[in-house]
Amino acid sequence: MAIVVQKFGGTSVATPEARQAVIGKIREAMAKGYQPVVVVSAMGRAGQPYATDTLIGLVKNGDPPPSRRELDLLMACGEIISVSVMVQALRTAGIEAVGLTGGQAGIVTDATYGEARILEVRPDNLLRALREGKVPVVAGFQGMTAEGEITTLGRGGSDTTAAALAAALGAELLEIFTDVEGVMTADPRLVPGSRPLAVMTYTEICEMAHLGAKVVHPRAVEIAMGARVPIRIRSTFSSSLGTLITDGRPESGIEIKTDKVVTGIAHRTGVGFVEAIAAEDLNATGRIVEIFTVLAKAGISVDMIHAGPLVVSFIIEEDQLARAAELLASLQGLTVRTLAGLAKVSVVGAGMRGVPGVMARVARALNQAGIAILG
Repeated sequence: MAIVVQKFGGTSVATPEARQAVIGKIREAMAKGYQPVVVVSAMGRAGQPYATDTLIGLVKNGDPPPSRRELDLLMACGEIISVSVMVQALRTAGIEAVGLTGGQAGIVTDATYGEARILEVRPDNLLRALREGKVPVVAGFQGMTAEGEITTLGRGGSDTTAAALAAALGAELLEIFTDVEGVMTADPRLVPGSRPLAVMTYTEICEMAHLGAKVVHPRAVEIAMGARVPIRIRSTFSSSLGTLITDGRPESGIEIKTDKVVTGIAHRTGVGFVEAIAAEDLNATGRIVEIFTVLAKAGISVDMIHAGPLVVSFIIEEDQLARAAELLASLQGLTVRTLAGLAKVSVVGAGMRGVPGVMARVARALNQAGIAILG
């Protein structure tokens, strides 16, 4: 059977009108000869009744706070509600469907509550539903341990669910539906002239996702890349084909040429800068090891590290600045400087390697916009 896995985000299932658009995409896939497997996120965004953040708000001020196990139980409810509502909408439209939790769909995880990793997928229930001519509607963002404990997969978990199912089922295509036209050359809210990219490689989209682009989670891309399942990112609310992500090999039928130097721009806000200045050589004293060890023990992840004999600098999440400064100030012989309110801007493109002048163009563009470069 020719299977397509279709993942729909929260805005795609939040209203009756949006759900009709979802049904249209499912019918479209069926008309092309595919058997769809549908993955849904929780309905809406923060503030709306069934959004994940809204559910968390029910218990976040508790004393003592909820355990991670009970929090996962609560967070899993948002997607389960979406499943039930979407199944009813499909049946009303004359399409036979069956709803499944992540565990019922065969997603087996470890027991790391809030950030579980998928260990395996047992797709028997999905295949049974497909053989019966039904559309399985699966709750994204969740799985179940071998002992029957409900877990959630962390940020981007519904994307990860969809990619894992596509890989396990040998799907011909993974479609990720959202409220934008595809992967854009830059964030359209900040760059009005940005445009959708027709084709990208797995490597390019994975790098953009790691660097701040939020259209798809990098873990999902890595799973799809390992199984060589093409990904199409498109809008639920338009007929545009969006962006196709593939390996670009000629045998796949789609060859991606590397004549473009830059594919797109990714950015991340809420960034803080830390600079630690020492009176003596950091390497000779072993202080450089101390710096990163104390940060690691505190769970502070560092990026863009620059290390010299007397100075080490890096960026971290802005909300971790005060804690990082406190920890480093406790180390003797260090003067610590921090800076908040920054953004990290990344230029992504497989064709940049060995091409001179790219950074000069970036610096010129930032300078013309009055944006200082921190180095």
